[in-house]
Amino acid sequence: MKNSFAATWFSVLLTWFCVLPVLAAQPTPPGPAAQALHAPWNELLHRHVTREGMVDYEGFLEDEEQLDAYLQTIRKTAPDEAKWSKAEIEAYWLNVYNAATIYTVLQYYPVASMNEIRVKVLKGYKSAWEADAVNVGGKNYSLNAIEKEILRPRFQDARVHFALVCAATSSPPLLNEAYDGALLNQQLDAQARLFLNRTGLNQLTATNVRLSSLFDWYAAEFGEGPKLIAFLNRYSTVKIEPTATIEFLPFDWALNNRKPTPDTQALRQR
Repeated sequence: MKNSFAATWFSVLLTWFCVLPVLAAQPTPPGPAAQALHAPWNELLHRHVTREGMVDYEGFLEDEEQLDAYLQTIRKTAPDEAKWSKAEIEAYWLNVYNAATIYTVLQYYPVASMNEIRVKVLKGYKSAWEADAVNVGGKNYSLNAIEKEILRPRFQDARVHFALVCAATSSPPLLNEAYDGALLNQQLDAQARLFLNRTGLNQLTATNVRLSSLFDWYAAEFGEGPKLIAFLNRYSTVKIEPTATIEFLPFDWALNNRKPTPDTQALRQR
């Protein structure tokens, strides 16, 4: 009996010592899951963005601490390249870009247009697009860097242009929920349909299309001529003929504010 008891304990100890090095070698538990990470941003969007994509900047100002806390979490939580899907990483950068854009506007609100913002740097000033706007995993990024160096070259998905908000009346409506890797394809398709078929942003008939300047600026991604028409027909409620004439509309940079501020109102640095 004693020998059996001793043998059992010896077996348990042997197993423990074999398992211990394996446990010690396990990586540090991961941070927040990709979806959970953006929950605070999702709440803010539900609260302060209309279904039409207009932004209540005054409401965001009241919840600026929550937005700041979200961006501080982003500072400590870069995308997990080993565990996250490609769609989760793309959704991460879309959310970060949009949150950083809103936060930038808040620092100078009230302002008539994001193009009026000049960010003071060591040797002068930079535009809101070129100045550091957000810190991700300890590295600073400008809005242009996120768009031009990460989103566009890495994911090669023209639909990102319908997801990024540039705080302008003519920009695609800001989705009032966070982008989610599991839903990203549906969300981007829905944004493309919403943007393209909104008459204030694009005007479509079978034989003539008057398009947002976005399609001109990013022609390398959307295509030109028949290729562009084919892209439009994926989302348009109007069947556009391959030979339709194409024009581009002027871009309105006025702030996409639910409560518009007068163009003459001075900037207020905060």
